Amino acid sequence: MANETFRAKVDALVWLSRAEADISRGSWVEPTAGKLTVSEVVSGWLASGSTKRTSSRLRDESIMRTHVLPAWADRQVARVKRADIQALVDRWATEHAPSSVGRMYSALRAVFSYAVAAELIVRSPCAGVRLPKAGLVDRPVLTAEQLQRLAEALGPDEAPMMWLGVVGGLRWAECAGLALSGLDLLARTVSVSQQLGRDGLLGEPKSRAGRRRLSIPEWLADDLAALLARRALTAADGGALVFVSAEGQPLHYSNWRRRTWVLACDAAGLSGLRFHDLRSMAATALVASGVDVKTAQTRMGHSSPSVTLGVYARATAEGDRAAAEAVSRYFGRERAVRSSTGPPARTTPVTNSPVPAARYRVASATPATRAHSQTSRGGDEQR
Repeated sequence: MANETFRAKVDALVWLSRAEADISRGSWVEPTAGKLTVSEVVSGWLASGSTKRTSSRLRDESIMRTHVLPAWADRQVARVKRADIQALVDRWATEHAPSSVGRMYSALRAVFSYAVAAELIVRSPCAGVRLPKAGLVDRPVLTAEQLQRLAEALGPDEAPMMWLGVVGGLRWAECAGLALSGLDLLARTVSVSQQLGRDGLLGEPKSRAGRRRLSIPEWLADDLAALLARRALTAADGGALVFVSAEGQPLHYSNWRRRTWVLACDAAGLSGLRFHDLRSMAATALVASGVDVKTAQTRMGHSSPSVTLGVYARATAEGDRAAAEAVSRYFGRERAVRSSTGPPARTTPVTNSPVPAARYRVASATPATRAHSQTSRGGDEQR
């Protein structure tokens, strides 16, 4: 235990009693440990993340440097309370989108979890902190005509990358890191085994589920073959990247977005479209086309079907209309022809309905409908 000085013996005995109780509960922390500053703890936490992807480390460093350390760099970590965390999160919520606040809070919570694991504090002050509710990101669903306009604006060397996002659901980093060895144009498949980070380094896919092999349509395989032919690439160039800059170098996200993507979107009348929106369109198309959930999950590279359905896929107007018609057919109802002066004309039930018409009429014959049928013989029994 650390050396402590007390004014009276009774104070020393009280301190000792509390320390012994904490030791017996396994919650005792060296008194000097909590005196480390937030800045010092953050440095230790960042250093402990050597196994993280480079992009993740850069994001964490940016969050700490921009959003955490300016407020608490010199504060002792043991003096940060739950109310302080909540106040900081509430301030972030006035300046950033809920999804951004969630990422910032996750990094901050990881810092204090590290402090608990390192026995610098007894418990994390992040417990019970309320976060702003984040809804689904509003992502568009483009028509075939809009996609074709965008492909033409991108040109033959860039359009296949867009189509891999739409048809295959590939992320930008997966497209940028796609090597010639990942293409089997005869079998019409694409294998995702690496990605190009925004730091310019090749690395593993985002998750284990991100490593996958998926089929592509024949026309997309032909477009990719034409691209490789223009670049004079052969099977001997297996390590060469499929998509490169005009100078033949690996793509840099910021430069590619500014010089290629934004200009093409503007030219196609789709200003504001993000490459990641294509991935949402891919999930929507899979679900709307009736592809089973497991196949959709695998093609998207998701670890769980709930991510495919709940985060990426969007309902379409066509799907909603088809659902309405399907429910109508199930219950044996067709559009009733109403006269201008009286109740709707009698409607003949659909003969192929799964619910027999007679059974439906009996089930529908409530006291109110029976009374109406007695007083209005020309009424519709199935109103």
